[in-house]
Amino acid sequence: MRQHHQRIRARAGVLLLVAALGLTGCTVAEQVSGGFAGLTTVSGDTGRSVEDGYLGVGDSVSIHDDHLPVIANLDPALRAAVEAAADAMAADGVETVVTSGWRSAAYQQALLDDAVQEYGSLEEARKWVSTPELSAHVTGDAIDIGYTDADSWLSQHGADYGLCQTYGNEMWHFELATEPGGECPPQKENAAE
Repeated sequence: MRQHHQRIRARAGVLLLVAALGLTGCTVAEQVSGGFAGLTTVSGDTGRSVEDGYLGVGDSVSIHDDHLPVIANLDPALRAAVEAAADAMAADGVETVVTSGWRSAAYQQALLDDAVQEYGSLEEARKWVSTPELSAHVTGDAIDIGYTDADSWLSQHGADYGLCQTYGNEMWHFELATEPGGECPPQKENAAE
């Protein structure tokens, strides 16, 4: 599943690059603007800027990078829970990164549009990408965690921090869905439920 998610992101990035180059003549570059050095950004009005919560294909950040909108705009309780869990993972020798967190509505819509192109219909796309109106990423209530070992660790210990895997088809997607030490609710099959 993780490879599938990465493939979607890679294809989305290529589609976006082609569209951006064709429409604006802009290029993809490592951008050092607004203090966001080293993060990939697509120029133009695409909803895919660092300010929109965008992380380029293959980019990731630490939960402690709270100067970035992708982290800073998370719900404070979610961010605190993920910080505590990440620190515990580090103590257990498990490396964790954030591959997505808060997203602007424009970025979420761009992801949904890309998924419609990828899957051929809105119905199929919705299994993987929520609408901006329904997305927990847009409200800052969801985070995608990287590296399979970290996802596995969170699946086993996340409830200790109130963190639960929300969707059965997305092992990387976590939300604050229970009290610390509580029991996670049953997973939804996918984002369309």
